[in-house]
Amino acid sequence: MSAIAAYRALLRIVGPAYVLVAFLGRIPLAMSQLGVLVLVSETTGRYGVGGAAAGILAISNALGSPLFGSLSDRIGQRPVVLVQSLAGAAGLAGIVAVTHPDAAQGLIFVVAGLTGFVMPQVGPLARVRWRPITRDAGDQRRLVDAAFSYEGAADEASFVLGPAMIGVLAILAEPAGALLAAAVLLAVFGSWFAVHPTSALVGRRTMLGGGGTEPLFTGVFVVLLLAQVCVGMIFGSVQTGTTVLATAEGQAGLAGLIHAVLGIGSVIAGLAITGLPERVLYATRMAVAALGLLVLAAPLLLVDSLPSLIGVIALLGFAVAPYMISNFALAGILVPVHRVSAAMTMLAGATGIGYALGAALAGRLADASGHTAAFAVTVSAAGLAVVISLASNRALRQAVPVDQGY
Repeated sequence: MSAIAAYRALLRIVGPAYVLVAFLGRIPLAMSQLGVLVLVSETTGRYGVGGAAAGILAISNALGSPLFGSLSDRIGQRPVVLVQSLAGAAGLAGIVAVTHPDAAQGLIFVVAGLTGFVMPQVGPLARVRWRPITRDAGDQRRLVDAAFSYEGAADEASFVLGPAMIGVLAILAEPAGALLAAAVLLAVFGSWFAVHPTSALVGRRTMLGGGGTEPLFTGVFVVLLLAQVCVGMIFGSVQTGTTVLATAEGQAGLAGLIHAVLGIGSVIAGLAITGLPERVLYATRMAVAALGLLVLAAPLLLVDSLPSLIGVIALLGFAVAPYMISNFALAGILVPVHRVSAAMTMLAGATGIGYALGAALAGRLADASGHTAAFAVTVSAAGLAVVISLASNRALRQAVPVDQGY
């Protein structure tokens, strides 16, 4: 089955409405961090407060998502994601309500933290649904491979579109209006994703899976968590280095758009990777993509202008999605069925932790030595990804896939 035929089969099985809902349901999370940063910074006149509020929201989401993912494994996605969507929407509106020029920093931080904690990770949860969705279809391996490729591309697209929407809406409706728009999107499409008929398939899967005793934190899963920390560090350090260079050249407003170029190549590669033959194992794809990250990131150390930066980032994106898709796909087949939601959300949380770590390290180094030092974090993270993938390649190849019980 060709890649195009696989995508067509997925649309025929699930319907285009589900694909649209699942994509739009993940946009608010992509909007939230930048939206909070812009709103709080502009309203209070203190960028440090805005950055801290955005960081608290991101870290809280990284911590809360695996907990809600575990709950989804026990009682099903429908009730959990529905509550998360409505609570998250209320939280985004609450941030707008408590943010004003004389607002107490502590109150803003608390509301941002609570909001991030409850917001759903729609992308990872959507991945969980594809195996039960395709369980009665022929050539399920190829269909799931295509579905995971699409989900990786969709995640990348959401993190390009989300910040862009914040930028446009902040101009048209002020930062408060932009964040309220994210709240409305989450309430509508997050809830729709929660109650979509496919959520019942996941519930049935959970019951069939039962309450097995297989551990989640196996050696191979820890490897996948570390791998996602690495790619998160790449995201955070690239965004920081880009901001530093753009600011130095008097084009600070272009930083977000330049960083979005990373997502364009990633989306293209994510959609194309499903064309690889099945004999190319995920462990092999992970190792090759990690090497690609290192090779394509290395030129960042030579970048000295925005045009050259755009060119390097555009190419780097082509290695990002294949690396992440391989990690999530490995988790999908190696993690016990009753822990899949927890695993997927935990991988997403590890990415968020890596993002915060990469941005913090790159920021500190950039303060002392400029954008090249920030990009050194990117290259180092890519190098660490290579070490992890090569050192674990044999273990990942020999790991026994879990019977998913569909």
